[in-house]
Amino acid sequence: MQKYKTAITTHRDEKVYVRGKNLIDLASDVSFAAAIYLTLKGELPGPEAEKLFSSMLTISIDHGVNPSSVVAARNIYSAGSPVQAAVAGGVLAFGEYHGGAIEAAMENFYEFVGKEAGGVIDDFKSQDKRLAGFGHKLYKADDPRTVKLIEVAKETGYDGEYLKFAQSIATEFKARDKSLPLNIDGIIAALLCEMGFDAKVGKGIFIIARVPGLVAHVVEEATREKPVRRLEEDEVEYDGPSPED
Repeated sequence: MQKYKTAITTHRDEKVYVRGKNLIDLASDVSFAAAIYLTLKGELPGPEAEKLFSSMLTISIDHGVNPSSVVAARNIYSAGSPVQAAVAGGVLAFGEYHGGAIEAAMENFYEFVGKEAGGVIDDFKSQDKRLAGFGHKLYKADDPRTVKLIEVAKETGYDGEYLKFAQSIATEFKARDKSLPLNIDGIIAALLCEMGFDAKVGKGIFIIARVPGLVAHVVEEATREKPVRRLEEDEVEYDGPSPED
């Protein structure tokens, strides 16, 4: 049988080590955000990185009852499934257009950083491809979460080439009268690039950030609502063949 290999966690002499750090000591010495950073990146963050990383997690913790992930989680619980199934269902609802664009945006930023924004946009347009990390249904000008994270990035010294490149893309879209601001996926992608994370970690960080919100919504569904959620007939518009007698 092939052995699993891991550089993440091990047990030695009845002690647990994460990335070489004693987990028991970490429990009293570092914040949860710093522990997540360590687990994913393999090193503890400095004060500036910890502040920015914590801000990214906090600002992504919830965005209302409207997103597909929350609707899915609450509906699943409403049907009689346990909390863990409802939360897992909410996570499964993350996709390309909801929390799933961070990895693609990071890959784009790593590949095209330093290039002229208009040229990049034109290349994607010619291939009929969407530039991940831009545009939002609610925010036509600026995503306030993005504005805040840019502010924190400047305070912590992480307003480098990737952030500037992402901003240049957003500026070019605005110059072309396109309502495609740098969204939460895009700003997180740019800042994770600034921190040197692998693109594969992008979606995971958004999931980590949003799970507390999903848990809160599922618990609220359990304590405040009656089962089972379903659409009423007047909430559905039927456009199929005329019903036959």
